[in-house]
Amino acid sequence: MKPLVSIIMGSTSDLPVLKKTADFLESQQIPFEMLALSAHRTPHEVEEFATGAAGRGVKVIIAAAGMAAALPGVIASLTPLPVIGLPLSATLEGRDALLSIVMMPPGIPVATVGIDAGLNAAVLAMRILALGDADIAARLDAYSCSLRQKIVKANQDLSEIKYEFKTN
Repeated sequence: MKPLVSIIMGSTSDLPVLKKTADFLESQQIPFEMLALSAHRTPHEVEEFATGAAGRGVKVIIAAAGMAAALPGVIASLTPLPVIGLPLSATLEGRDALLSIVMMPPGIPVATVGIDAGLNAAVLAMRILALGDADIAARLDAYSCSLRQKIVKANQDLSEIKYEFKTN
């Protein structure tokens, strides 16, 4: 089994956020790999990974980073694959990482999800994969339907709560 998604973190201290990413991909039966790479501490390994990812069958890269958050941009500069940046709340409540990831120079795009939004990174990766895979698209549709059903159920539950001046 070859990975379709690469989950890259600067260090294993980022794993609690990326667990949501991995758990979702696992639940959706999407093959993935997890690697620790640092733009500052292992730049040669980052280059080797990024330039070889497409050749290994990877379709989407999720790169998580905090503070200076160079990792997603460095990877995006070295690969034609879509890169999803996941800013982490290591310092400044993650705003420093968010700004570092979204403010890429022209021609080096990094799609960016919210701070610590590991689940959204996985869902976005699945959406990208669904463009070329009918089975993944069907699973994505089922997931989206389950989200709608949660809200329908929530409204049913809310209708049971009674107040004297509540009108619904």
